[in-house]
Amino acid sequence: MYSDEISSAAGTVSQVREITARIMRVCKSNEITTIIIGHVTKEGNIAGPRVLEHMVDTVLYLEGERYFSYRILRGVKNRFGSTNEVGMFEMQSEGMAEITNPSSVLISEREDNPSGSVIVASMEGTRPLLIELQALTTPTVFGLPRRAANGIDYNRLTLLVAVLEKRAGLALSSQDIYLNVVSGIKISEPAVDLGTIIVCASSFKNISIDKKTVIIGEVGLTGEVRAVNLIDKRLKEAEKLGFKTCIIPESNKKLLKESYKLDIIGVRNVSDAMKAVGLKF
Repeated sequence: MYSDEISSAAGTVSQVREITARIMRVCKSNEITTIIIGHVTKEGNIAGPRVLEHMVDTVLYLEGERYFSYRILRGVKNRFGSTNEVGMFEMQSEGMAEITNPSSVLISEREDNPSGSVIVASMEGTRPLLIELQALTTPTVFGLPRRAANGIDYNRLTLLVAVLEKRAGLALSSQDIYLNVVSGIKISEPAVDLGTIIVCASSFKNISIDKKTVIIGEVGLTGEVRAVNLIDKRLKEAEKLGFKTCIIPESNKKLLKESYKLDIIGVRNVSDAMKAVGLKF
């Protein structure tokens, strides 16, 4: 859309500002909810002048990987409420359908009890999601070991592998390490650090982790396991889906006010966590 009253070309700052202002005047004077759909750049930002983001009341991003059917609707701006809410949908033949219980969908195809697989509890806004992490370690063929990550930050993976080598004594410098977040979900919060370390160690030692165990915790460079936020919501989600054991930071366990039908194990460092899941004796 463009206005003949403005001499600049369509898509310029002046055109976008004027057209958006006209749409907003009509909609607000008639109490009409209006959705403006725009494109995003390769960096994931709204294409074109950012003036559009500043003018509207709410900005929502619909995110998803090309080869997966799941989509996450995430709010990044909301003048009349919180942005800490997300919606999860699945692309079906009839269109997008709401997923009412995302955690059960994301872990429904998990194998019985393979090595190199753990369940972590991640937060998408205020919604807890139980997600499967998979890792594969293989001997390095060339001199420089390879690290590859899908769904988690590559630099975070290399940092955690270094912590695992230094603090747990695993010789991973001669191993290629591949990490995958199942179902194409992207995780950015540090609460999955401990799960990342455990899944890499599980694959390296070829020892399976109990499939009814959920692992939660941030890991520092000295190997300490730090507290995470919203621990109660994560534990409730694990309890609801029938998990039996949760490995969480000791500092979180001390502050729990509710009781759960879970065996909650508090750990202080990476070594404690590895002992708790049977990777260190």
